[in-house]
Amino acid sequence: MSKKIKNIALIGAGLVGSLMAIYLKKRGYKVSLYERRSDMRNADNSEGRSINLALSNRGIKPLTEIGLQNQLEKMVIPMRRRVMHDVKGNLTFQPYGKEGQFINSISRGGLNALLMNKAEEHGVELFFDHRCREVNLENTEVTLEHNGKEKQVKADLIIGTDGAYSSIRTAMQKTDRFNYHQRYINHGYKELNIPPSASGGFHIEKNALHIWPRGNYMLIALPNLDGSFTCTLFLPFEGENSFETLDSDEKVEAFFNDVFQDVIPYMPTLLKEYNTNPSSSLMTVKSYPWVINKTLIIGDASHAIVPFYGQGMNAGFEDCRILNDMLNTHHDDWNIVLPLFQKERKPDADAILELALRNFIEMRDSVSDENFLIRKKIEAKLHEQYPEKWIPLYSMVTFHENMRYSEAIEKGEKQKTIMDKVMAQQGILENWNSIDLEVIVNQLD
Repeated sequence: MSKKIKNIALIGAGLVGSLMAIYLKKRGYKVSLYERRSDMRNADNSEGRSINLALSNRGIKPLTEIGLQNQLEKMVIPMRRRVMHDVKGNLTFQPYGKEGQFINSISRGGLNALLMNKAEEHGVELFFDHRCREVNLENTEVTLEHNGKEKQVKADLIIGTDGAYSSIRTAMQKTDRFNYHQRYINHGYKELNIPPSASGGFHIEKNALHIWPRGNYMLIALPNLDGSFTCTLFLPFEGENSFETLDSDEKVEAFFNDVFQDVIPYMPTLLKEYNTNPSSSLMTVKSYPWVINKTLIIGDASHAIVPFYGQGMNAGFEDCRILNDMLNTHHDDWNIVLPLFQKERKPDADAILELALRNFIEMRDSVSDENFLIRKKIEAKLHEQYPEKWIPLYSMVTFHENMRYSEAIEKGEKQKTIMDKVMAQQGILENWNSIDLEVIVNQLD
């Protein structure tokens, strides 16, 4: 272990902060984890409620490395396919990968609590209700407020894991030559709910992610262990059919009756939830450098993305795993690891940010389009017959956890160029099942 770094302070005890704390504690460091919120594990604490998350291979791998595989299996619901609901209630289906591949619905709060418990078991010190007020990047020191009083915490290394609105990154932004780009997309989201059936079962297919794609807006639903579904409504903030204009019970009812009619019978508390639950914004963050002196930012603090590829948490967990792998390779020499980590990881963070923005358009528009569905069927056949040569972009991102995001997007661009030509062929929608797959796959060479 580096003689210069023994005490590490992490700011932000969310998913990424808790996981990173465990990795570091297992390496023998003294680790302190500070969180501005109260302890979410307390029954009377309602903070932190949010949409369910999709846990895929990139996230499962680090969680398995720290010994949580058995607990995870009890917390997840496998989602093997997308189920698309059209305006008339007709369903179409799209598997997520080949046979045996799936993503997992998991409670953000439940997973965060599990990671906090694991961190404490390993000896990580957790401090709640500690808000970061100031960061001294030169002295590696933070000023925290707790119960109205300030205290200074000095560390050998500070890691900012405090999310998209990071206090640590804000301090970095005030330094020379720090690059920062923040973008809010025009759409926001509101959480809704489909409760369990009277018998405690699921009203709609359990092992699937449900999508109601409607062009400029969309509803999705992820299953919960109790038979309910966590639903997320994505709408523009302004304009027709937006959070701004749907401002009365009558308008909300009319809107749902018009475009989401098949789900209304399963949402008895729709109006109450629509009026009570907040309309939240969606933003992306790009920043660089991620390291200044002995202060590092990872996860959403350095590269926040929109949720439409289901990779935000998975990418943050991958940050932790890659940092830990680099510490293994370079024998905890932080002077090597810190600059190497930001250099190697930055292209992948940019790649998944771009993919997530693109996938929003795919989810809300394309998944119900016949051309898109045929395209996916052709790609699935290519992958089935040439599994090593043709891997669909979604599979590369979701199921190939050892492939870099930047490599996946590069290969995906090449495949897209080829498939655009295939889909431009006359009569492709009728004759797609008889095309010569070998001709297509050979274009990759």
